[in-house]
Amino acid sequence: MAGGSGTRNNLANTKKNEKPVETASAKDLNFEREVEEELRNDQLKKLWNEYGTYVIGAVAAFIIGIGVYQQVRHSQLVASQTAGAQYDAARQLVTGNKPAEAASALAAIAKTGPKGYATLARLQQAATDAAADKTTEAVAAYEAVASDTSGDPILRDLARLQAAALRLDAGDWTEMQNRLTPLVDERNAFRANARELLGLAARKANRTEDARKLFLQVLGDAKASKPLKDRVTGYMQGIAVADFTKAATPVAAPTAPPAAPIASEPDKK
Repeated sequence: MAGGSGTRNNLANTKKNEKPVETASAKDLNFEREVEEELRNDQLKKLWNEYGTYVIGAVAAFIIGIGVYQQVRHSQLVASQTAGAQYDAARQLVTGNKPAEAASALAAIAKTGPKGYATLARLQQAATDAAADKTTEAVAAYEAVASDTSGDPILRDLARLQAAALRLDAGDWTEMQNRLTPLVDERNAFRANARELLGLAARKANRTEDARKLFLQVLGDAKASKPLKDRVTGYMQGIAVADFTKAATPVAAPTAPPAAPIASEPDKK
């Protein structure tokens, strides 16, 4: 019994001795955390004192930038909606056979409207001139759109194609090559139409093999429209008929030149 009592007393004394150690460790940890927190706070204060003005300026610039961006977007949206309504009204004047009023409305949009609608207005006016047999004016208008490097690339290529179509009858093979070669590239959206026009120019110039090659490219283009392929099929049939006719026509024998008259001998006396 005495031994057990002694053991219990020893354990109690040990626990009493350990408890102050644990309390001291906890206090040390708390103190370290407080020191670290104070250091962090002190560093943050120093950073803020040194860079706080720049941070405020950056945040203010960001907020102002968002506001300016939203204002610009709103202004662009309003301008686009206004120009869209004006363009629709001008087209109604065109379809209503009011060329003078339509020309005035389209010119106003081309001058003051957003870039996209301004280009569309110029293209519409060129198409109106072409429909009125004002070919020279229409070609000049299309070429002006095509040469505008700030314009939309698709609309510029469309203008090139339309100008080439108007020049098909009057232009020679070299001119049509210069106009259409940039458009027959495989990556161009108007390649099939450009190949059709260039093929027609080749037929006109009696370059049958060039025409055949271009027409076959159109027929093999998965993105070419059915009406376009139907037209090209007709061209190919015309080439085949011409080739058959040429092959079936007999070659005429060369005609002998007329015999020279025989000079009569002078009378002998």
